[in-house]
Amino acid sequence: MARPVPKRRREKPALDGKRKKPDFYVANGIRQVDWKDVETLRRFISPKGKMRGRRATGLTRKNQAAVATAIRNAREMALLPYVVEESRQTRRRRDA
Repeated sequence: MARPVPKRRREKPALDGKRKKPDFYVANGIRQVDWKDVETLRRFISPKGKMRGRRATGLTRKNQAAVATAIRNAREMALLPYVVEESRQTRRRRDA
């Protein structure tokens, strides 16, 4: 008996004609996310020190999970900060 052929997934068209951001690691041919590569990991952290989501970074699920783990490891080893200090302007606005 012949096996049924699995259906191919079609890529969904981007909304409003926007193109999906390319995955940084795939585009640059980097095979493994390294927690010691702080300069690359900083790309995936917001100015407030939070990890950016998949929609903002354009990473695949697998690479986003690896980046999140790498950021946590780098923070544990004190290569990346947990919290970024507030700027004076932000502090003034909040206090006023």
